Amino acid sequence: MSSSPLLIRGGTVVNADRAFRADVLCQGGQIVAVGESLEAPMGATVVDAGGQYVMPGGIDPHTHMQLPFMGTVTRDDFFSGTAAALAGGTTSIIDFVIPDPQQPLMDAYQTWRGWAEKSCADYGFHVAITWWGDSVHADMGTLVREEGINSFKHFMAYKNAIMCDDETLVNSFRRALELGAMPTVHAENGELVFLLQQEIKKQGITGPEGHPLSRPPAVEAEAAQRAIAIADVLKVPIYVVHVSCAEAAEAIARARAQGQRVYGEVLAGHLVVDDSVYRDPRYDFAAAHVMSPPFREKRHQRALWQGLQAGHLHTTATDHCTFCAEQKAVGRGDFSKIPNGAGGVEERLAVIWDEGVNTGRLTPSEFVAITSANAAKLFNLYPRKGCVTVGADADLVVWDPSATKTLSVSTQHSLGDFNVFEGRTVTGVPSHTLSQGRLVYAQGDLRVERGSGRYLKRPAFGPTFDALGRQAALAQPQAVPR
Repeated sequence: MSSSPLLIRGGTVVNADRAFRADVLCQGGQIVAVGESLEAPMGATVVDAGGQYVMPGGIDPHTHMQLPFMGTVTRDDFFSGTAAALAGGTTSIIDFVIPDPQQPLMDAYQTWRGWAEKSCADYGFHVAITWWGDSVHADMGTLVREEGINSFKHFMAYKNAIMCDDETLVNSFRRALELGAMPTVHAENGELVFLLQQEIKKQGITGPEGHPLSRPPAVEAEAAQRAIAIADVLKVPIYVVHVSCAEAAEAIARARAQGQRVYGEVLAGHLVVDDSVYRDPRYDFAAAHVMSPPFREKRHQRALWQGLQAGHLHTTATDHCTFCAEQKAVGRGDFSKIPNGAGGVEERLAVIWDEGVNTGRLTPSEFVAITSANAAKLFNLYPRKGCVTVGADADLVVWDPSATKTLSVSTQHSLGDFNVFEGRTVTGVPSHTLSQGRLVYAQGDLRVERGSGRYLKRPAFGPTFDALGRQAALAQPQAVPR
């Protein structure tokens, strides 16, 4: 994607460490100057950012585009999903390669790379470890050394499908440590979930209200604690995805207080939507909210915000995974068959700004940290991504803090037929989004180009040390707050 010069004039640049008045000049896909009263080169496009913020584009480290799951495939593919992301100010995603059990990792990786070629925003991948064997051990090395993968996902849920047992966790965590990669975990005790699903259905509860009952906070907390303990013994950093409850957040905080490198991710939906949605009498409405972990009681929202404010939780994501009403209807009469997933890649920044910055919970710089900079640091994309500085990619969002928008399925760019933020009016939305220095969204006009997104190779991490001070491997995220 080639781009002519573009000057963003008169805005306030917001990075994770500070905010300051400056113009930003982009050329050749990169930021080439940041300063006051910059001259616009001949032929340059000029964006007036007076009264607005200029921030690094959002990085969503947890999406599922074109995901085959629970017998169907998500509505958003890599083109429609990344187009929606750009409309909301998110300029990079990290999606997931999820091999079937016994499928070679490299085969699955090549399949997902092919699907992602239509992306219109930059993208990377975590690769899930769904089984263990010699070929998995070998493929992990190839993925790290040749393909720029530095994180591996482990599902502790979904029994009889993609769930990891403890043996697989231990083997994979050790291999990640050797390679300088970071394990990530979906923390839910799959054995308990399976048992509770059967018991709840025997009680005659078969609708969507059974979903949260089968996945209580203790199920998430146990798995988080177990994964953290395994990581502690092996001395490998760990990243816990979609932390949804106070108990899991507290487990992370305790480990961090002991000096362990544990990082936590929160979904925008878990910050603002509560479990009352599952008790709605409309099946389609309740089923649309079925995702795992489920939405929780309001007290958990407070705990998640406090974790972000205190620095125990580090990133925000969406787990964007869209299924339509027809797909969700497969679980009518058996909640355990409802495809798990909801959208949000377009709404994340606006929801978090409105509920975080506008309420005083977050400063604008803290907002940048949890929506962009921390993810870039944790997954070794910084400072190419996650900051407004000379030499960084010109992936930027011009943010109008006074503009309002009512979020709705009728105006979203995602192909999903439901919006979990439906009817929520937010103050603070993107006026312009830049990807590789090109305007891809301007005042409501989406100008995306199919296939213009680039694959992001992410190098392995720097050295860490074991309990005796010996160099153990290359596995420590750089420049991330401890």
